[in-house]
Amino acid sequence: MPSAIHFDATERLTDLKGYGENAPDPHWPGGARVALSLVLNIEEGSERHIDDGDSASEHLNTDMNCDPLPGQRNLNLESHYEYGSRVGVWRLLDLFRTRQLPVTAFAVGQALERVPAIGHRMVADGHEIAAHGWRWIDYREMSRNEEAEHMRLTVAAIRKVTGEAPLGWYTGRVSEQTRQLVLEHGGFLYDSDAYNDDLPYWVPHAGGHHLVVPYAFDTNDMRFASTPGFVSGRDWSDYLIDSFDQFWAEGAHRPRMMSVGLHCRLAGRPGRLRALARFLDHVAAHDGVWVARRADIARHWHTHHTVPCADVEQASQVSDRRG
Repeated sequence: MPSAIHFDATERLTDLKGYGENAPDPHWPGGARVALSLVLNIEEGSERHIDDGDSASEHLNTDMNCDPLPGQRNLNLESHYEYGSRVGVWRLLDLFRTRQLPVTAFAVGQALERVPAIGHRMVADGHEIAAHGWRWIDYREMSRNEEAEHMRLTVAAIRKVTGEAPLGWYTGRVSEQTRQLVLEHGGFLYDSDAYNDDLPYWVPHAGGHHLVVPYAFDTNDMRFASTPGFVSGRDWSDYLIDSFDQFWAEGAHRPRMMSVGLHCRLAGRPGRLRALARFLDHVAAHDGVWVARRADIARHWHTHHTVPCADVEQASQVSDRRG
């Protein structure tokens, strides 16, 4: 079992520095300027709910953000979530199938267990299903043992639906122990619980190195449900296109990775799907783009970007400190 991650003040400063001005050339396949990761969050049916033992109703990340109702169901908000699994996910999957675009699902275990047809369709279309926790809840106050059990349940649910354990992990609302638990569970190629870079990077720990494939919120459709945020589909597509164009221009000398986060109950609405399609049309008009599943990006990094010697020495120092 891998040892726990441990950071001291020096490591924190190193984390702030990142690659700096010496970011590596990722050598994306085909000499691509941009690796584009499309992420579909499968969460509907796993949000806070009185019937699942929660103390209050869900209140976040829909077109109807509101205050939680202690001890009560919120039938209107539940209906907003239901749109994602009843309609939105199929509209999005049809779009990806038509364009033959591979995506990664951040799938919550309970959500996938309740609507396994979503997982079956994604497997049939060749998409990746990564783990997104057992429930779509905040894990910051959860005990270590309970969070570890949720991780086990998540992996079991995904394996049951897809036939394989997930290679990627993303909690979202993490605790301080989440990444340590990912290591102790084992079997993960990467996690995406970070927003601090445009390239994958290695995290040293006492047992070796772990790969992080960062995610992004600025290009995420959840900004339709936040303030400040996107109001119209044009707001979102313009921002996506501007982001892509900057990545593509930089990619002539410094290729990077762009993440686009999608939610079935948000991006699956007709007007927003049109905005997403407009962005994908723009991407398709450019050469030098690798649209890839996150597991493929992680495999590429494992193969072409081995851990630098300095990082190996740092991991050894961490191990020595822990004795």
